[in-house]
Amino acid sequence: MIIKTISFAVVALLVTSVGLAQDKYFTKEGKITFYSKTPVEEFDAVNSAGLSIIDTKTGAIEMSVLIKAFEFKKDLMQQHFNENYMESDKFPKAVFKGTISNIAEINFTKPGTYKAGIDGKLTMHGVTRDITVDAIFIVSIAGVIAKSEFIALLDDYNIKVPGVVKNQISQQIKVEIDNTYKPYVK
Repeated sequence: MIIKTISFAVVALLVTSVGLAQDKYFTKEGKITFYSKTPVEEFDAVNSAGLSIIDTKTGAIEMSVLIKAFEFKKDLMQQHFNENYMESDKFPKAVFKGTISNIAEINFTKPGTYKAGIDGKLTMHGVTRDITVDAIFIVSIAGVIAKSEFIALLDDYNIKVPGVVKNQISQQIKVEIDNTYKPYVK
């Protein structure tokens, strides 16, 4: 009797988990890295606290990051980034809302690597712009990894660099996304 009860509980748990896993995946540890290089200076910063959700039925994907959560190797760079460039007290978050354009080609129930296109709107520094990026989704039993990279132009988001350091910061910032999602459970 105990073995039947345990077997039933395990089967019920697996069925529930599989059903939920097919609809939504979530992370609160999304990793966003950006990189800038000029002949004078290069710098990068990492934020490992991005919130993101994927709806596998609709292809909707959203991500939100706190600007102050970006960490730099040099404290002074981090201070200037938050106070002078990103004005993170005034614009505390960057938000992306979009759609995986080829969602039907990604089988979230079958392990494998899938190429995807994502179209959406990125809001940063109070400016919202349409963007299109390529991504890779790696599906496994443990969850889903999503990777993407794109170039963000400072002028597109009204981010001003003071003349004194204008030659030290590139207008083109390379942004990399590397998120590990788990099935979303309410």
